[in-house]
Amino acid sequence: MSAVPADSRPPVRVRFAPSPTGSLHLGNALTAVANRRFADRHSGALVLRIDDTDAARAVTGGEDAILRDLSWLGIRWDEGPVRQSERGELYEAAARRALEVGAARRDADGSVRVGPVTILRADGTATYQLASVVDDLELGITHVIRGSDHRPNLEPQRAIARAVGGELPEVIHHGLLLGADGKKLSKRHGHASVGDLREEGIPAAAVRAYLEELDLPAHDVRLDPARLQRLAIDAIAALPDAELAAAAEAPPQLARALRGARTLVEAREIAARILSPAPVALGDDAAPTLERFAELRAGAGDPLDEASARAIVRELKAVGGDLRALRLALTGAERGPELWTVVAALGREEALRRTAAAR
Repeated sequence: MSAVPADSRPPVRVRFAPSPTGSLHLGNALTAVANRRFADRHSGALVLRIDDTDAARAVTGGEDAILRDLSWLGIRWDEGPVRQSERGELYEAAARRALEVGAARRDADGSVRVGPVTILRADGTATYQLASVVDDLELGITHVIRGSDHRPNLEPQRAIARAVGGELPEVIHHGLLLGADGKKLSKRHGHASVGDLREEGIPAAAVRAYLEELDLPAHDVRLDPARLQRLAIDAIAALPDAELAAAAEAPPQLARALRGARTLVEAREIAARILSPAPVALGDDAAPTLERFAELRAGAGDPLDEASARAIVRELKAVGGDLRALRLALTGAERGPELWTVVAALGREEALRRTAAAR
């Protein structure tokens, strides 16, 4: 039975059909985005189908990883997940129809073929080719949008569709996403999966924006890490303070200090250095700067607004203060975010305690 009555279906129906093998390969994520955008442009629907007829390829938690990746990227689906493992009777019935009309034949081992392509294995289970075609027909898919690596499947699937009494939907193939070396994107390149990018701290908005920029590439394209990095910086800069702080596992007052981070991993590292700095002991030459800072900070408000924090740093710079020493005293590091953001992030007592300890 169809999940949605045929007479209530939108005119355009596409599907995204990953196998439950773990976190989405970035090339598959490109296909998911392309299908979602195509559906949206045509006021259509996206069906999520899980191609799990091959038990040997499935991994524990693989489907959950796919759902998590899609949700993280903000890719919604209108129907599903439809699991092929639960639809065996449909495939068997389709194979019987093909046999009855003479469009398929049964081999000596019990398997069923349409031309040279096996559609039912000897144990009666459907192959990918049959299951994919039957689902596209039964779910009312109007457009199949997939990577060009599926081009060899086109003619066999057309033949299977006709053998079971239907016509394959319109098929659109897009170019593949390759590594920088022009070879199939894999773990050796890094950035191979959505999970990899999430662990590297690339925001979801940046990944989604990058895939949307690629749209439906007519030819294979090489992953551009530099562009992805630029989009990550832009996405972090655009996050509201509360969201950025939460992503960096930091209190909201640190948000301004995290704006220059290139990844969310880097933002977490910056937050950790500010919250729990390495202890330092500075020499006598740093004392004038730290003492003047203590005077300025003691006389300023708490918490500091941006203008007041900038004014403190500007005053120290004007009198030739050692800003490197101040940064070391406050964060334990020689480099980091703009100094005024650190001054603004720390409360008065904590800032005075750190500078006193460094002396």
